[in-house]
Amino acid sequence: NLNTRYRKQVTFSKKKKQMMFFPLFVALVIIIILTFLIPKAKRNGKCILPPGPLGLPFIGNLHQYDSLTPHLYFWKLSRKYGKIFSLKLGSSTMVVVSSANLAKEVTKIQDLAFCSRPSLLGQQKLSYNGQDIALSPYNDYWRELRKICVVHLFSLKKVQYFSPIREDEVSRMIKKISQQAATSQITNLSNIVISLTTTIICRIAFGVRYDEETPEGRKFNELLKVTEEMLAGFFVSDYFPLLGWIDKLSGKINKLEKNFKDLDEFYEGLIEQHLNPNMPKSMEGDIIDLLLRLKKEKSTPIDLTLENIKAIIMNMLVGGTDTSAAAVVWAMTALISKPNAMKKVQAEIREMVGKKSVVNEEDIQNLPYFKAVIKETFRLFPPGPLLIARETMQNSILEGYEIQPKTIIHVNVWAIARDPEIWENPEEFIPERFLNSDIDFKGQNFELIPFGAGRRGCPAMALGVATVELVLSNLLYAFDWELPCGMNIEDIDTNVLPGLAVHKKEPLCLVPRNYLQKLN
Repeated sequence: NLNTRYRKQVTFSKKKKQMMFFPLFVALVIIIILTFLIPKAKRNGKCILPPGPLGLPFIGNLHQYDSLTPHLYFWKLSRKYGKIFSLKLGSSTMVVVSSANLAKEVTKIQDLAFCSRPSLLGQQKLSYNGQDIALSPYNDYWRELRKICVVHLFSLKKVQYFSPIREDEVSRMIKKISQQAATSQITNLSNIVISLTTTIICRIAFGVRYDEETPEGRKFNELLKVTEEMLAGFFVSDYFPLLGWIDKLSGKINKLEKNFKDLDEFYEGLIEQHLNPNMPKSMEGDIIDLLLRLKKEKSTPIDLTLENIKAIIMNMLVGGTDTSAAAVVWAMTALISKPNAMKKVQAEIREMVGKKSVVNEEDIQNLPYFKAVIKETFRLFPPGPLLIARETMQNSILEGYEIQPKTIIHVNVWAIARDPEIWENPEEFIPERFLNSDIDFKGQNFELIPFGAGRRGCPAMALGVATVELVLSNLLYAFDWELPCGMNIEDIDTNVLPGLAVHKKEPLCLVPRNYLQKLN
């Protein structure tokens, strides 16, 4: 069950905290003793940091930090300390901004100063030391790699090229749900959508379908689950470099090394298949095939290596499956909670599509209310509520505060979406707010940046949005949806799971009624 990989994260996170804090306690005792034996370090002279909660010596605010739902923790702090505040996590300084104006300052006006990435152990290891597009520090290599991604991998032309894959997988999904609807079964929509987005990305990236019921499919999903844990995982050495032995003692280093080895073998197998003259036809034109051709032709400013290719595939696997699935499930969660909005968007889709069996991507461009539903979903439920952490490369000034190099910067887009100074009734799902609005999510309107903005904006945004729109429009077109018997709107759970992308904690289970059969 694919959804299990997300549900297990809660148990994992609780165990993680228990495992983390015992060795930290031991280390803290040692550190406190040492503080009385050695002189205190000098403060940062005249550097004035933004306000924030009072921390403890050496560990700073680590004991207060909520690693499970940091966007909620930061939102609460912003209401107390303001739209910009700071934290100290061990040896690292973190600054969080929670307003559209400050987001614009970080991602556009002073983008160059804020556009690198922090070096975190799990992310560095699994990205082959920052050779991917998402986690690489800002340098010449990253600039050239981004050009490759924008021009060759995720251009509008390439997104359209992969349209048949999306449409084929959506048709398979509709058929599967129709079979469940015929017997009035409850459908685990979370599981179905996660399976769908994973399959779409696998076919686009390396031309393979993984059936979740097969041993190979289960092995792949377990590999993906552990990868997500390691990328989002807490390593003591990230904040206390001298205490890296704690990560070894807790077994996290061994787990990370095994995950890296398993991933590398997985990538190697895929690359070998693509280099085989008799490779399956399904692999022709996929992302690995394209990257290998660019490597062979030496047609890019940087000489692509196999490690570069592996790191890019890691980005697609984690980023592509997680964010799209989360967005679709949150949209359906919001709509089932707002029956009037559900009826309105279904009526628009059905009037436009007529009696066709599916909604295609051309139809979607003529659905203004549906487009508003998509925007409102990305506003209220941004898949990555903190985006990916940035790191400063030089001294900068934000709101009069001095931000020094190597400071970790978070943009809390989840908090910006709930800013009453920007949005009327910010916590209400109201698609109508976008009907007469020019606000879009493409990185120019800083009150709505679910995919980031500036140099570090997501280069695969068009691919992700195309998947979300096609999946959601077909779910709304082909079926009428009801809550299971005995369940009320008030019973719908909106708690979240920890992770790089924010998923619904409890799976969304609904009863589908087959609209297309009634139509015919």
